[in-house]
Formats: sequence, C-alpha cells, structure tokens
Amino acid sequence: MQVTGHREQVTGVRSQLTGKPGVARVLAASLLSLLLFGGRGMAQQQAIVLKGGKLLTVSHGDIDDGVLVMQGGKISALGAAASVKVPRDAKVIDVTGMTVYPGLIDSESSLGLTEISAEAMTNDRIEISDEIMPHMHVYEAFHAESELIPVTRLNGVTNAIVAPDSADTLPGQDSFIQLAGPSATEMLLVRDIAMPLNFTGEQRRNESWEKRKFPQTRMGMAAQLRQAFLDAQDYQQKAADYEKKKADAERDKKSPPAAPKRDLKLEALLPYLQGKKTIVLAAESPSDLETAVRLAQEFNLKFVLNHVSHSRPMLDYVASLKVPVIVGPIYETPKEYERFDAVYSLPAELYKRGVKIAFASFDAHNARNLPYQAGFATGFGLPPDEALKAITLSAAEIWGLGDQLGSLDAGKTANVVVANGDPLDVKTDVKRVFIGGEEIPMISRQTRLRDEYSK
Repeated sequence: MQVTGHREQVTGVRSQLTGKPGVARVLAASLLSLLLFGGRGMAQQQAIVLKGGKLLTVSHGDIDDGVLVMQGGKISALGAAASVKVPRDAKVIDVTGMTVYPGLIDSESSLGLTEISAEAMTNDRIEISDEIMPHMHVYEAFHAESELIPVTRLNGVTNAIVAPDSADTLPGQDSFIQLAGPSATEMLLVRDIAMPLNFTGEQRRNESWEKRKFPQTRMGMAAQLRQAFLDAQDYQQKAADYEKKKADAERDKKSPPAAPKRDLKLEALLPYLQGKKTIVLAAESPSDLETAVRLAQEFNLKFVLNHVSHSRPMLDYVASLKVPVIVGPIYETPKEYERFDAVYSLPAELYKRGVKIAFASFDAHNARNLPYQAGFATGFGLPPDEALKAITLSAAEIWGLGDQLGSLDAGKTANVVVANGDPLDVKTDVKRVFIGGEEIPMISRQTRLRDEYSK
C-alpha cells in the first residue's frame, strides 16, 4: 500500500484531537504506520520500478538511464533500460534526471535513545551507576516513535547502529536498526550486534575529592577492564566445570551438583571473549589507542577501531592492525599541537593506507548530516566513490551485513534513495526513500510544522 496522498487522514486525526497533542501524536503515528505497512511488515507486494535515473550501484559502477525493480522487499533486477524486463502490473516511477543510490548507513548513532537533549526524562543513553555494564541492551530502551528518526531518513539514511553513550568503558551492547517499520520489533534488525569499549579519557571518574571514584586514570581504566575480562574467563571455566560435573552425575546416577550463580555482567562478555561478536574499540589519542589495543589483543578480542581522531602519528600502526575504522565526527576541532586539517584529512590518510573506513554521526539530532561528513572528507583527499562506499557498502560489510545492504544489487534489501544530485552534496535534495521496498512518506516533524504554519 502506498501512503502518498494519505497525509490528509493523518492531519484529520490530529485536528480531531486538538488540545491532546500527546494522544494525537501517538494516534497519528499509529495511523501512519498502518497506512505504510498495512500490518504486514516491510515486504511490498506490487513491483515498483524506478526508470530513467542514474544508478550509483556502489558495488559495480554507475548505470546511466538505468532501471531498478523492487519486489517483495528486495531489489529483484537492475541494469541499463534495454536489459531489464519490467514486470506486468508494476508501478513505474519516472526518475529521469535523478540519482538513485543505496540507503545510507550510520555506523554509530543514538537514534531512539534521546529526544530532547536538555530534558533528562527523554534521554535513555547511559547507566552511570557502574563503569562496567556490558549486560545493558539498547534495544530495551529503543523508542521507535522518536521524531528524530523521520528527520534522519528524509536525508537518505535508512539504517544505523544505535549505541549507548560513551561515558562508561563498557556501557552496554549496540543494535542495528532499520529506520522504518511497523514497530520497534521490526526496526531492530540485529540486537546486540557489537559492544563498545571506550578508552578516550571521558570515562575517568573526576568527581570532587569527597566523592572520588575509581577509575580516575588511564592505568585505572585498563586495570578495571582487565579484571572484568579475567572474571569473565573464570566464570566461563566454572560454567564448563559445572556442565562436566553435571554430565558425570547423570552418567553415574548421582545427585546433580549445585549450579553456579548466574552473573549477567560476566555472561554478556563471553561472546566477545570467544570472538563471536565484535568489540568497537574507541580511542582518540596515541597513548589511549596503544593501551586499548594491547588490552584487546591480550584477550584475543575481535575489534574494529572507533574515532582515532587525534592519532595521526599512529596511522601506520593502525593500518598494521588490519581492522576497519569508524571515522568521526569529522568536524571536530584539531588539538593545539595538530595541523588544521588533522581531523578533516584522517579518512583520506586511512584510505591511502588500505584501511576500510565507515562514517558515523555519533548523534541523533544531526544524524541526517551523515552524507555531508563523507562529502567534507572528499575536500581533503578522499575519493568520492570511496566516501559514498564508507556510508553504504563498507559500513554494511563492517557490520556483517554486506550480503543484504549497502549497494544496488539484485537480491539485496530494497533500501533505495532517489535524489536530484550527488548524495554527498549539501545542495542535493532527497525526493524519495524506499525501505524494504516500501516508499516512505517525506514527512517529519519539521515538514508538519512547515505545512501548518505556512498557511
């Protein structure tokens, strides 16, 4: 079901509930979801064909005057106009003169965890009662009806990593979301996809003398993390010993041993110690970077690097690790000892050394600016095709979803954007967004306010 033209129905619900804005907003969102998805998820039934546009496939070059077919929530075919058969009864959309590209992927955001920064009740980003909180799950706080999500997807961002705030060393586990769906359940594509390990100095407890807490130093942070991983290893060994004793008791027909007490903190660390899941290792300065990497290597953690914003002298070392790097925020001011372009040119310098990069907004309110971070990097040496790749295919590959997202290829999820120009250019306007093959209405809180007050 297409929702274009149904704005009046949503507006009608709101007008009938004047004086009850909270109720109106919830019911309008519910009606919009029903109109969008019809209670059947994201897989559309009727084939949709985008015809005549320039296809930026990311994976295999550009196709001028291309045709792209979406059906069943997937890209079913694409290519030059003469080579693609248009299905019977398909909805054909003429996008001549437009640019068509895969939905953008934000590799770290706080979408769905915050609404109004200055209002504590609308922020659910961090649990500060302890520095080590790996058993926290952002999916349990994710708010699918956030007004910031439509704002973000209207600029072509269709997927994002949602992460807790970085004030703790181990603040909880990330989720990978799709920015549209009938409910949070459908939008949360991969729960606990990775876990941040933050080692930037922000995690030091710098309260007043009377309230000082551990850790206050780099060595304190490292010691605390090391102890957490050692405790998890010990917990794993005790669990294995228990299972062996239990099996022996069953074989010998004896009473089973007492089960060890569960510890959710230590249990949450096990998939990471076993290399089954990825640690997102955040460090900025050279000294923090070296310490954090040594710690990760000590426990054989599978990791990607995050930030490395002020580690320009260490880029050869970073390249030698042969791990991806999540870059950003690129607009950060350089330190007093750095060149003016130290942060701006970092993506290009990493690319030159063969490092796979992805961009992240590290935000919710400004996540819509993700493509401009990549565009800004092109002004400092990053090739434009690599910049686009860093917010599409490279990001998908880093998160283990390269076979589903990140490029225009048959069989992949139909997360597709139609715009009137280069996706990295701030002058470009996004005209259409498809998520799972469904066309998403170009409506957000800002557009509703614009329409309401422009009368």
